[in-house]
This record gives sequence, C-alpha cells and structure tokens, in this order.
Amino acid sequence: MRRIRPRLPGRPLAVALVAAVTLGLLTSAPEAPRTETAVPTAASESTATVFYWTKTKNWPAYNLHYAPDGGSWTTVPGTAMEAACTDWVKRTVSLGGASGLAATFNDGSGVWDNNAGQNYALGTGTITVKDGVVAHSDPCADTGTDPSPGEGHTAEVYYSTATVGWTTTNLHYRPADGVWTTVPGVGMEPACTGWARASVDLGAAASMQAAFNNGNGVWDNNNGGDYTLPAGRTTVKDRKVIAGAPDPCAAEEPDTEAPTAPTKVTATADGVSAVVTWEPSTDDRGVTKYQVTRTGGTKGTVVTDVGSTVFSDTGLEPKTTYSWTVRAVDAAGNVSAASAAATATTGERPTAPATGKPLGTDPRKDPIYFVLTARFADGDSSNNRGGNQHETSGNAANDDPMFRGDFKGLIQKLDYIKGLGMSAVWITPVVLNRSDYDYHGYHGYDFYEVDPRLESAGASYQDLIDAAHAKGMKIYQDVVYNHSSRWGAKGLFTPTVYGVRDAQWSWYYDERNEGFAYDGLTVEPKSGKSYYNGDLWSTAEPSGNTCVGWGTPTGSTSPEGYRIYNCQWPSPTSGMFPKALYHNCWIGNWEGEDSRSCWLHDDLADFNTENAQVQNYLIGAYDKYIDMGVDGFRVDTAVHIPRTTWNRRFLPAIQERVTQRFGAEAAENFFVFGEVAAFVNDKWNRGSVNHSAQFYTWKERGEYSADDEKAALEMYDDEQQRGTGSQPTSTNAFLDGNSYHTPDHSRFSGMNVIDMRMHMNFGDADNAYHNGKDSDDSYNDATYNVVYVDSHDYGPNKSSERYAGGTDAWAENMSLMWTFRGIPTLYYGSEIEFQAGKRIDCGPSCPLASTGRAYFGDHLAGDVKASDFGTVDSASGTVAATLTKPLVKHVQRLNQIRRAVPALQMGQYSTEGISGSMAYKRRYTDAASGTDSFALVTVSGGATYTGIPDGRYTDAVTGDTQVVTGGKLTVAAPGKGNLRVYVLDLGGKNAAPGKIGTAGPYLK
Repeated sequence: MRRIRPRLPGRPLAVALVAAVTLGLLTSAPEAPRTETAVPTAASESTATVFYWTKTKNWPAYNLHYAPDGGSWTTVPGTAMEAACTDWVKRTVSLGGASGLAATFNDGSGVWDNNAGQNYALGTGTITVKDGVVAHSDPCADTGTDPSPGEGHTAEVYYSTATVGWTTTNLHYRPADGVWTTVPGVGMEPACTGWARASVDLGAAASMQAAFNNGNGVWDNNNGGDYTLPAGRTTVKDRKVIAGAPDPCAAEEPDTEAPTAPTKVTATADGVSAVVTWEPSTDDRGVTKYQVTRTGGTKGTVVTDVGSTVFSDTGLEPKTTYSWTVRAVDAAGNVSAASAAATATTGERPTAPATGKPLGTDPRKDPIYFVLTARFADGDSSNNRGGNQHETSGNAANDDPMFRGDFKGLIQKLDYIKGLGMSAVWITPVVLNRSDYDYHGYHGYDFYEVDPRLESAGASYQDLIDAAHAKGMKIYQDVVYNHSSRWGAKGLFTPTVYGVRDAQWSWYYDERNEGFAYDGLTVEPKSGKSYYNGDLWSTAEPSGNTCVGWGTPTGSTSPEGYRIYNCQWPSPTSGMFPKALYHNCWIGNWEGEDSRSCWLHDDLADFNTENAQVQNYLIGAYDKYIDMGVDGFRVDTAVHIPRTTWNRRFLPAIQERVTQRFGAEAAENFFVFGEVAAFVNDKWNRGSVNHSAQFYTWKERGEYSADDEKAALEMYDDEQQRGTGSQPTSTNAFLDGNSYHTPDHSRFSGMNVIDMRMHMNFGDADNAYHNGKDSDDSYNDATYNVVYVDSHDYGPNKSSERYAGGTDAWAENMSLMWTFRGIPTLYYGSEIEFQAGKRIDCGPSCPLASTGRAYFGDHLAGDVKASDFGTVDSASGTVAATLTKPLVKHVQRLNQIRRAVPALQMGQYSTEGISGSMAYKRRYTDAASGTDSFALVTVSGGATYTGIPDGRYTDAVTGDTQVVTGGKLTVAAPGKGNLRVYVLDLGGKNAAPGKIGTAGPYLK
C-alpha cells in the first residue's frame, strides 16, 4: 500500500480522502483497477466541467467562484454558469497544471453555497454538485433507452460507504467482454445511511468487472483483483460481495423486542461508595446501555445511564442501606424488565474523598520519565520490606530490601524530574502485590488497595498525584488487566490452599492465623513475617478442593531437596483455578491464539478477561484510580488480551468513567498506552496481525458474536485471514506536502502503544528512525507512540542488559526521540547511563544492586529545586553532581527546545523533498488557538530541504538565521548527537523563538 500523494497547499484535504486512506482495502490512483485503458495521467493543461443542481436552490442566476489548487480565487461573484439540461447548469474552466479546484456557488446577490463554510474540493474532468454531494458523471449525457424485457440485463449495485467514509462514490465498470467506463466511472447516488447505489445497463452481458473510487484518486479495487458483479441486485461491503442480496435500504421491521433483564446484580459498599456489577443482557439487535436505579437515603430515587456492566456509585450517605436495580436498553429504546434488587449498607463514616483531577492536556506535550517506584528514592525506611527472598537474593548483604523506594521519596524528588524537563511520570503498578519477589508491582493481589509498602503518613498515593499536579506534572499509572498474582485476586478469587505444610515445608508455609489478613507491610505476630502465607497451605485435603491429585508426592524435589506434592505450587492445569475466572492452560505459541488465553508464568495467574465477573472486578478497581485523578494508564501485557475485549469492555469503560467524573476534554486527553510486546524487526510481528502493536490502535471492522469468548476467536481468525496487506492505514502522522491536516480518529480504539519497532532497533538511531517511519501508516496515529530506548524489561534488539551504546550514541538517540514524532520516554537513570550493560533482571538469583533495577536514590541525595521544566534553580549534595552529567545537560536542553516548538510535540511529519539520513519537516496547526508551527530537523548528519515555504528560518540550537527564497535550504552536518531545528518565522505568536537555551556538550 502506498500513501496518497500529498495535495498542493491551498486545497483542503477532503474528509473522504482521509477516511479512505485509513482503510487497508483502498489504493491510490497509481494502483487503480486493471483496465483496458490506463488511468489517465494529469495533462499539462487540465480542465473541469462543473455541473450544479438547480432544483433545490431555484436561484435566478448561478455563478461558480473558484480557485485552482495553488492558485488565486476568481473575483466575486465568479464566473456565470450556463444552462445545461433540465435542473442543471454548468461551467467549464481551465485549471492550468492544477489537479483540482476549490469552489463555491452563489446567485450573484449575496446568497452562497460554500459547503457549510468548508468550500467544495473538486478534481478535474466532469463533476456534479447536487445538494452538497460531489460526484463524477455527466448528468446531461444521453443514456439511451432502457432495454425491453428480455433484451438485456441490468445490475443494481449497492456499495457500503460506512467503512471507507466517502462522501462521493463512483462505479468504474465494464460489462463482460465490453469496455471500461471513462475514469472515474459513473456517479453513485446516496441510497440510505452508509450506502450508495447505481443501476447499470449490461446489455447482453450477464456480469461486469467493477471497482469503486471517491473521485479523488482513492480506489477500492478488491486489492487489485477488481470485483465481478452479476446482473440483479448486489451489495459490496468490506470487500464481501453478496449476489441476489436484499435491498439494504429497505425499511427494517421495527424492533419491538426488549433485552433480557440483567442477572446476578451485586452491590458492595466501601465507606460512602458502592460498586454495582451485573451479567450482560442479551438482545436480538444489541444492548446499547443500562439504566441503574438507586433507592434509599434522603435523596430519593436516582437513575443513571452507564455503558458497561459495572457502576461505581459515590457520595452516598453514611450508615444507610441502598438498593439498586438494573434495566437494559437497546437502540430502539426498548427497555428490559428490572433486575432483582441488590442491597448494600454504607459505612459508619465517609472515606476520604479523592482530591485529584487530571491535568487534561494533550499528552504529546509531555515527555515521560519512567520509574520503578520501589527502586527510585526512599523517603520512609519504615515501609521497606525484603520479603522471603531477602537473604537468598543477596539483597540483605547490600542492606537493599526489594521494597525500598516509595511515594514519599518520589514526591521529594519530583523537582529532580521536573529539572530534567520531564512533565509526566510513569510509575509501576500501585495495587497490593503478593508473590515471593513482588517489588515491581506486576503481581497484583488486591486490585482495590494501594500497596502500603509504597505509602507513608502524608505521602499516600493521592498525595503523590496531588503533588505532581501542583508542579504541572502528570502521573501515568501502570495497570494490569491480564493477570493477577499466583495467589489469585482478593475480592474475585483466591485459592483456599496451595501447598502441603509438613515438617519439610514448615519453613515456607506459615502456621495459620485466622485473624490476620495479608497486606505486605504488617508483620504477622506468630511467624514474625510481613510476607506471611499461612492462608495458603493445609495438612489435610481442604473441603471443596478442586485441585487434581492434591497432596500426592510428584517424585520431584525443590532446589533444597524437599519433596514436592501435587498442588504445592499454582498451576493453570491443576484444577486449582476456576475456568470461569481464570484461563486453564500454558502458552505454547507466543504468536498464536493461546498467547491471549493462557498463562505466561506460574507467578502470573491469567484472568479470563472475556468473563463479565472478571471484567467488572477490574473496571471497578481501575475506576478508583481514575477518580483519584491519574492522567493516564500504561497497560501491561496488552497483547495477551483479545482486541475485541479491549474495544468492547475495558477501553469504553475508561472513557466513560473519565467523562463522567471530569468531562469530555479530560477523557479525550486521558492517555492510555499499551505494551504490545512484538520483539521483531519487521512491520508486522512474524506476519501475525493479532500480535502486532499497531493492530491495537484500531476499532473492530467486523461483526462478531455477542459472546466475548466467541467474538475473540472469530476476530482472531478473521484478521489472520485478512492478513497484513488488508489492514487499515492512516495518514494521521504525515504532512500533506507542507501542510498539517486534521487527523481522522474515527476508527481509533482508544489505546495508543509503545513503539516496539523503534525500541528494538535503537542499537543505532538511524536504524530506529527508518524502521519507525516504515510502520507509521499502519498505526491510527503514530504521533502518540511512546518511544524509548530501553526499559525495565529489555534493551534494544531484545537485549537483557541496559543500553550500553556509549554517551555519544545515547545523545543521538535522545536527539531523535525529542524531535521525531511520538512521545520521548526515559527509563530512570538513563540520563547518567545508570547501570549501563548490567543485566536488567535476574529475579532473586542475584542482588538487585547488580542489575538494571538497582536503587537510584543514592544519586539523588541532597536537595534540588526546579522553577520550570528543564530549569534547576538550586541543588546540593550528590544530586548536584548528578545534574552536571553530559546527558542530563543534553536532555534538559532538548526539553526546552521541544517545549518551545509545538511542531516537535504534536506535529505531523514528512520526508518529501528532503535528503539526509535522519532529516524531516514537521508542522502543527490549530485554528482554535491560532497556533502554526513549522520546523526543519536534521539529526547528526547534513540535509537539503526542497519545496519548503519561503521565509525566515532560525535554528533553535545555534540561533543561525537563513532566509529561504527559492524553497530550498541546505544544512551542514552538526555532528553525532547534535541536531539542527530550523523554525519558520510566521510572525506574532508563531514567531520563531530563536536560540533556545545555552550550548552544551552535544547541542552546540
């Protein structure tokens, strides 16, 4: 698939074209249908004959006011149009070398049709404009007489425009053994919502070859094969042809069937809040929403509409019993019977209300600093915990408990992060964890509670969010929907028992204490452990046991030589976990369907995320953190959940909750970015679209079963069959020539992603750049990609070590990340090449101090104050020395430059007319704010830019000024790690900022 050639500036990009390019089933003009007469190339002198429909307007006179692409408008009122045939006027105009024109129509006396203020974007050849619809045909041509019965065949063709989004549709065809129509074919008329129609006389032929286009070079030619359409009525939808189809525009039978009543409604109170959940209802045409009715308290009956099957009711009265019933509603407004009531009684005193509110600004403005909270900065040693691996890991010898850093330490060092210039902080999961080695946060146990090993008096999670917001910084919370800890998920399912506690295992399984509840922090008095596990063992088979072969010796022994029994450890295949709530299998193929429905590891019990009870548990839990005011979610292991489940359940629930609490603008900017681990160097993950990062940025385009489990399998098979060549494409990241165009997010799923392909190739910046831009047409909008070199999991090329390419290479990587599309992200300590070359993670087999997850706080000792992003006012102690490191200086100035040039934050980009290895132009335009920012960038090497706007350009790095008069600028190579950012001076608030910051070790 090739991208559509950018149009000349001055002509608005048609919405139809943008929507069309979004689809993988479309091609550009050079890939038009195979015809006997080739698609004509643009002549040196082109014309347009414009026909205008008069019956609706009934004006006394008609004028065409127009401007060829790149040219000037005619003098008002334009050129008079002449009578053509009944109800039509026309005018033929010369366009010179232009490929189209912008047009409006008027009566010569001040009455205009300017397409609701947008003007009409017209091409060349014969064009009709009828009641706002543009088509390509001659309405006055003699079509001949209809054949008499028995003398010929007629084809009635309906084409679905719902997916392509075209406002103009043409049918280009040839009867069997006949000749093709002249491009673009005959105009199809709107038939009903989402359908266009045309009737074709086939003469003696019984079928025809056909293709469809929008009249502006975008085609659906059945992936190069054209369509074969028989006589009679045929529908074409998403490349599926149905002959003898019913009329898609025939009036449907009215929907009079109501949905089934919701079942299994439960309500759980927590202080003065309650979470209400239920099983989904069924309906013959689909449920659109639910009505939750609450009774009780002094406020009377309250009815709330929700789109998911979980509802968090807040602000209730204390010590009051409430009841909730739920009804389902379909698109026709049919309402189900009420469910059975669920009741709950609120607590004796109100819980502390959430005080946070997301900052709600465009996430592309905010470079991200990623910290493992427990390893970053220790503000309170009283919550430090080593766990049962403290000695064996070697951490004890280093006085380095795994849970060491905390929210208090992070709050104290927010000014360090702000001083680097970073305005968003991605933190590891905050929920209560439980496993032998759970400091990282990915072994969730109680998803409704914050892990107390991270909190302190005056430094709760809410305090962290509020403190960050007070400094203009965002908090992105790492969230896990795919799995719980191997001990299950409290409040959903926790096994009554795992192992046998005999004389050999009494060291591991603690004596039961019925009155004690694990929280990771509190020390259990009998065992003296905070990592107490007395609720996870038995000396006899427990009542209701489901684990197969419980207590029977396996014949295997532990590393210590102890006998291992069946059910001693968690296993998905043992019967220990209920199939309704957990998947009961191990992954066999990491690019197969089972990677979405099986366990990754015995510490990661895989949720059955297609189950409504599991969905409700997770949605309710993460609603709590949304209410606290977090600014976004980083989604762990996103690829291990079917896209249908994300798009149907979890992503809409996030949007609904943010909108409900903070409004539509906050919801639009609530940043969700997923980890879709595709560790390959190609565009598509070993050819599997279902396991490729960009796949998750799109909505569904097929219709699947209402049952989530069946739908997941149906989608998997459907998309695998469609293959990589038929996936959606987008121009949202790309400039149209030198012009920014409004992106089309109508097919956006709600999830952005980490740019795994750039990450994999960051061993060399040039390689990362070329691999990254090669994939950009397959994301919904690559300007939202999160870009990093290494992380807590891997370095480039799936290296198990932190990046050790050297300071110059790091500087070059950063220069690219901070100026290319996407959101630059820095793993904690990379600004001083912290632990470079060290193994990122070796579990408890080696001390954390020797890994890439070592404690960073020693480098932050002392005080630091930052008055602005990238600006440190004062620093003392060790942190002052840290702030002198060359990459610290580099990232500070990169942030200053990026913050001053909107094109570098949110701009689309192009390499058209540019020579140079890592060189590109970027532009961002926003009419509402009056922003227009245009910049030319080259990283490390020299570049020549042609076809750029004339004007005065100033380099933000050196302050050098160049005046471009012939659309050409040549820039000398600045050197490895350095770059040039020439910003076009557009005057007023869009004036070039000049030199930004002071010269440093690389930017000079």
